[in-house]
Amino acid sequence: MGRVTIGSAPDSWGVWFADDEQQTPWERFLDEVAAAGYRRIELGPYGYLPTDPARLKDELDKRGLAVTAGTSFEHLHRPDSWDSTWKDISATAELAAAMGAKHLVVMPSMWRGDNGEVVEPRLDHEGQARHGKQVTELGRRIAAEYGLKTQYHPHADGHVDSQETVERFLDETDGEYVNLCLDTGHISYCGGDNLKLIQDYPDRIGYVHLKQVDPKVLAEVEAAGVGFDEAVRRGVMCEPPNGVPELPPLLDALAALDVDLFAIVEQDMYPCPPEVPLPIAERTLAYLRTHGGGVSV
Repeated sequence: MGRVTIGSAPDSWGVWFADDEQQTPWERFLDEVAAAGYRRIELGPYGYLPTDPARLKDELDKRGLAVTAGTSFEHLHRPDSWDSTWKDISATAELAAAMGAKHLVVMPSMWRGDNGEVVEPRLDHEGQARHGKQVTELGRRIAAEYGLKTQYHPHADGHVDSQETVERFLDETDGEYVNLCLDTGHISYCGGDNLKLIQDYPDRIGYVHLKQVDPKVLAEVEAAGVGFDEAVRRGVMCEPPNGVPELPPLLDALAALDVDLFAIVEQDMYPCPPEVPLPIAERTLAYLRTHGGGVSV
């Protein structure tokens, strides 16, 4: 059985941006994520945590925390987008590597905006193939220059979101350089099947984000035709075990892959009152320890 190591992320403290007065200050996030019992975290949006490696390492060390990954978006489906994508991603990769992380979580840009309008056409099969080649090259360069493995994160309202687009993305990319960050909430939000992805692509599951979707809220936002940001504001991502997918069967399936994985709790809650995240983080970790089979922290 593989080891599934649980961590958390700034997202579970309502953090989406490098700087936003509605968000939990970074010092409070680090204090509370450690107090909740987690020992591994992601960087969150670049610039939220200190970007000076020496300072960040000191802040992490005094709280007993370690970084598993950095996260960044890409827009490589667009012509002539390599330089702008690389500028953002390389900064995150450099900091993650300096913190001893082994992974970089990369997400697609959006085809739908906050109020539900289509801001870009969906990629056709030819566009998906071109995108896959670009992301493979991105993963190759990230590995060569920073020693990190690229874990691609499907995202609701993004160019890789539904079961079909995730499967095609995996078919169009090279597993030597790009694997899947299985975000259980985003897959369920888009009507996908997390267990089927684990079963059909066992060698491509390289990293995990754990979250659940409230089916009632999801039905309401789908009926209203609103975008993902508004859905989050309405509480579409919920505290386990109150939503879908069921996490214990997923954790069992992940452990059965017989590889070591990081599973990062990432409950979208932007924006949220500052007193809300810590109790949820504590209850979530207790739930996962009780119902997660072979999980560890």
